[in-house]
Amino acid sequence: MSCNNCPNRCDKPEEACGVFGIYSYEGDHLGKTVYYGLFALQHRGQESCGIVITDGKIVNSHKGMGLVNVVFNEEILKKLNGNIAVGHTRYSTTGGSILANAQPFILETKFGPISLAHNGNLINTAELKHELSDKGFQFQGTSDTEVIAGLLANAEEDNFDDALLSVLKKIQGAFALVIMTRDKLYAVKDPHGIRPLCVGKLENAYVFASETCALDIVGASFLREISNGEIVMIDKDGMQSKTYSRNKRSSLCIFEFIYFARPDSIINGRSVYEARVNMGKYLAKEHPAQYSELISGVPDSGIPAAVGFANESRIPFGDALIKNRYVGRTFIQPSQDMRDMGVKVKLNPLKETIRNKKIVVIDDSIVRGTTSRQIVKILKESGTREVHFRVSSPPITHSCFYGIDTSSRAELIAANLSIDGIRKYLDVDSLGYLSLDSLVKSVNLPRNTLCLACLSGEYPVEIPEKLENLKLLFK
Repeated sequence: MSCNNCPNRCDKPEEACGVFGIYSYEGDHLGKTVYYGLFALQHRGQESCGIVITDGKIVNSHKGMGLVNVVFNEEILKKLNGNIAVGHTRYSTTGGSILANAQPFILETKFGPISLAHNGNLINTAELKHELSDKGFQFQGTSDTEVIAGLLANAEEDNFDDALLSVLKKIQGAFALVIMTRDKLYAVKDPHGIRPLCVGKLENAYVFASETCALDIVGASFLREISNGEIVMIDKDGMQSKTYSRNKRSSLCIFEFIYFARPDSIINGRSVYEARVNMGKYLAKEHPAQYSELISGVPDSGIPAAVGFANESRIPFGDALIKNRYVGRTFIQPSQDMRDMGVKVKLNPLKETIRNKKIVVIDDSIVRGTTSRQIVKILKESGTREVHFRVSSPPITHSCFYGIDTSSRAELIAANLSIDGIRKYLDVDSLGYLSLDSLVKSVNLPRNTLCLACLSGEYPVEIPEKLENLKLLFK
């Protein structure tokens, strides 16, 4: 299940997952450390979370549905003792939002117990499931992550390192993996590097995380990004690395910079916050609004770009909308009336600030347009004289198959309407999107190192026809 089945469907590309792993050489009370790491990665997935930990003999785990601070408490964390641990926060792009799909996955194998956490999405899941089913593997859930775990458990190789290499040759798509055995911790990134993964160092421990903000919260110093097609292994002798795939085009997901990553993270040497401010600056150059009186961002993800837009245009920045921070992205309303009030529950206008003003509203992206339209309606009902909408990314015209839920093309407003058609649908006085060239300039990474598939239709990993038909066909 994806967000498509939620009564209050989000009008954003839904998150990838967050992974965290730690190997400690001193001390075995890692439960709280992993908890804080997952708390920092909560924005990447709010459906479920889990921690698996071992002392080399006993494997303990706890998983549950909901937010990190709901699933875990002091009593549970005290029981999670060991010197190696993996953790996960989940948003489902493949497989339902059920406890059976909560990660990390744990399997008993001939190599001993294996625990695996995955961020990304495989594109050849169906054929791999058939292969495993033919071997008698019994699936407990519906996630593609369980497929990876199943392949490892059923590998013919006699040692785990060889089995891992064999499995990595079979799986296709986007994957950032953290894997724990009884005495080792592994981090793996797919050959294209679509999803982020980094390694940091505490005084007596190594840490793997989806984003550097998770390193910061546990006090680890950033060492480096895991390279594309690389396996990094930590054991009692330290850190070792090997490259299992070379010469594939680097394709880091551009939406890490637009929306997914926390603004205080650093990805591939680039500040996410600075990239978003730059997007706003370029947006102001391409689509100025010189007669406006206020620049405001849709909280929270639109605010850095709004700051950049305001600085570049020399128009005052201010809040037009206040966000209710106690309403999560997975908030489910109990009735149709409440569903219709979804945006009002989350965002409330500052009427005295915006009344009788011409304002520019900045958001990071538009998927279906439903939320943006409701925001505009709220602002106009609150007395705004003119609403000019600016988007700090190009139009989303294609679906993602690498761990982001962007729905089918039939539901992507920019795949079905012209810019002027979108403007009319939103009921705004003007509309402007950031160009693809300016987006790449904002991030300041070479264009050929980024995955721009949802914006350009150019997929770095070829999509199987059956999978493509599910998402790309128009109504």
